[in-house]
Amino acid sequence: MPVEHIPYQAGLPTAKDSTGNRPLTMNLQHHFLIAMPGLQDPLFRRSVVYICEHNDEGAMGIIINKPLDNLKVADVLEKLKITPEPRDPAIRLDKPVFVGGPLAEDRGFILHTPPEMFSSSIRIAENTIITTSKDVLETLGTPNQPPDVLVALGYSSWDKGQLEQEILDNAWLTAPANNQILFHTLIGERWREAARLIGIDIHNLPNEAGHA
Repeated sequence: MPVEHIPYQAGLPTAKDSTGNRPLTMNLQHHFLIAMPGLQDPLFRRSVVYICEHNDEGAMGIIINKPLDNLKVADVLEKLKITPEPRDPAIRLDKPVFVGGPLAEDRGFILHTPPEMFSSSIRIAENTIITTSKDVLETLGTPNQPPDVLVALGYSSWDKGQLEQEILDNAWLTAPANNQILFHTLIGERWREAARLIGIDIHNLPNEAGHA
């Protein structure tokens, strides 16, 4: 599900509850998926996924708490031969780059706050945008950089009904997203803090198996 081709307006997917009867309707755009303690998939274990789009065709999101080893934003700019000009010394480029998911791992997905001034941007919520075009990278480290930025390689995707079923299978908690956790909370605290948005201490939940 390439991000350029997913529409801004999300649909209302449906699933059935655990009895197989009553339909469930959910729209998880601009929500966090919070991995349950029993979810043991190596990539998604203790992950927080920011859902960028959720419609009747499926869902797409970016993992926001799995930094790549030894890869910083400055390294990405260097590999792409991008030199920030004019350089704003107050902006740090030693921030981590994240594993956004298992798909298109060589492709960049940049979550950021407004302005929405790039050639391939989709506004997810009032103050949250995803951009996949190179022009956003060319602003990093300069006065034109968006105030808050998260750079990820790759994305996560679910087919029609797949995410809804995983939630019913107790693999994920869901919570409305906020930009404090998305951009500012310490990486190692995002899993716990995202669960606290819905009043849950994730460390107190039983370590039962979930599926992804």
